[in-house]
Amino acid sequence: MISLADLQFMEALARTGSLSGAARSLNVTPPALSLRLKKLEQALGVSLVVRSSRRVRFTGEGEHLVSEAQAMLTRIGALTDLLGQEGGALSGPLRIVAPFGFGRLHVAPLVARFAERHKAIRVTLDLSERPWTDSEDADVVVHIGAVRDSTWVAHVLARNDRWVCAAPAYLERRGIPADPRDLLQHDCLCVRENNEDVTLWRHRRGSRAGAVRVTPTLTSNDGEVVRNWALAGLGLMLRSQWDAAPFVKRGELRRVLAPWSFEGADILALVPARRGISARVTSFVDFLKSSLRSQPPGR
Repeated sequence: MISLADLQFMEALARTGSLSGAARSLNVTPPALSLRLKKLEQALGVSLVVRSSRRVRFTGEGEHLVSEAQAMLTRIGALTDLLGQEGGALSGPLRIVAPFGFGRLHVAPLVARFAERHKAIRVTLDLSERPWTDSEDADVVVHIGAVRDSTWVAHVLARNDRWVCAAPAYLERRGIPADPRDLLQHDCLCVRENNEDVTLWRHRRGSRAGAVRVTPTLTSNDGEVVRNWALAGLGLMLRSQWDAAPFVKRGELRRVLAPWSFEGADILALVPARRGISARVTSFVDFLKSSLRSQPPGR
């Protein structure tokens, strides 16, 4: 007989594409899952996967079982949520992935508030340099910037501009740029994130749009490091308003080229398009929307 654990195993194997990925998702060891697969195949009398060194490839029987497993787990999840709602409480696991900096400052406090309201929900918050790509089994991914992937449904949580900023000491030493083309004569600091073209700074003023290809003097994949470089007077940075605005308000950084709007990076909640959306996911996304729109980060 096929068990619920077998269905969860096949769904995780299809979602992650490997035994090691499924093992991480289910918090077990790869040898344990390999043994489970062998026993399941023996019990059914068919081969479910063709093993390779890279990714798992399903046989016809395996694809059929995965399809049924996904459908059954969706129905079980929906039934659990329905019964929980009828009982007046949301319940079950909720895994959230968010970027390090924004996650620490803004997502973590909201997660704590949400968990306090819904004590039957078991929340896990994972912070990552690359939340979108490190989201194998996430229910919600908080992402900053554009998304071009039809496997995710994006919900805008808050608008987020990008500002060009520098420390007053740097501007006194090197001068204030009056036009985006002046950036070519300045030391620029870049944040490498989300596979974006981080040295191409796109800008617009009215109907006039353009882009400047800067040559960075310093680059990092950590936004906090780049911000600290800017605070130390090492150059100009193009950084999200949520991160730069508090330092601008305190006078530690100055915003330049304010008449131009640089390409923004909205704050999004991503949910997997391939799954049915549970009541707890819907509730958490709605909670994020109301919280971040009532108090937009950086404003």
